[in-house]
This record gives sequence, C-alpha cells and structure tokens, in this order.
Amino acid sequence: MRTLRYLVLVVSTWLPIAAQDSSPRKLITSVDGKDLFVAYCASCHGMAGRGDGPVSQVLKKKVPDFATLAARRGGEFPGPDLEKMIMGETASQAAHGNREMPVWGPVFRRVEDDKDLGLVRVRRLVEYVQTLAKTKR
Repeated sequence: MRTLRYLVLVVSTWLPIAAQDSSPRKLITSVDGKDLFVAYCASCHGMAGRGDGPVSQVLKKKVPDFATLAARRGGEFPGPDLEKMIMGETASQAAHGNREMPVWGPVFRRVEDDKDLGLVRVRRLVEYVQTLAKTKR
C-alpha cells in the first residue's frame, strides 16, 4: 500500500512535467530557502537533503545526497552550477537528462511576471542546499 501511495504521488507530480504542458505550476509565496526546499525538493531529496525522500524510491536514478555534494566536487560547493541546473540552463546531464528532476526556474519566474524574484528564489534555495551540504551525518 505504501508503494502504491508513492507511485500515485510520483505520477500526479511528474506527469504534467513529463508532458511538458504549459499549465501554471503551484508556487508558494515564500522566498525563504528552507520553505522552497520543503515545497519543491524534499519529496525526492529528503528533508535533510540526503537523497532519501519518499519519491526517491521509485525513481530510476539515485537522488544525490547534498551532504556529500561539495566533497564530490573537490571540496567546493557548486552553487552556480546548481543554480543553472534548477533554472534549466545546463546541458543535458546523465542524472537529469530525461528531466526526472523538474526544472523549477521557469516556474519561479512566473510569479507576477517578475524574473528577478524568480532568481531570488533560486539563489535562496541554493543557499539553503549549501547549509545541508555542511551538515554532519
């Protein structure tokens, strides 16, 4: 039954994204990084960013653990690269080539047609992810 609930969650969450429809996505009003993470990322990445969110179990690719992100990048947190990935500006990558990870940048930019506020959301989200990268296991 638990697996079925996750499957329903995945289908209802990812189907519109996979279909590349133009319907507006639900957007929270907060620009706080933690709020954005909880609303858009935690279902896959988990509340602590360990890659163990409830949806991660049904995805084809392993969801990255943010606590080890800097270590996997030679000790440097890849903030600008992460921003580009969220905005959908990076070239196709193996982990995100089929867009299992939604691109939230265009969704964030739809807020009252304010592109700057969309960028603020992405930067605050990345800043929050960076705090997860510094946490201990």
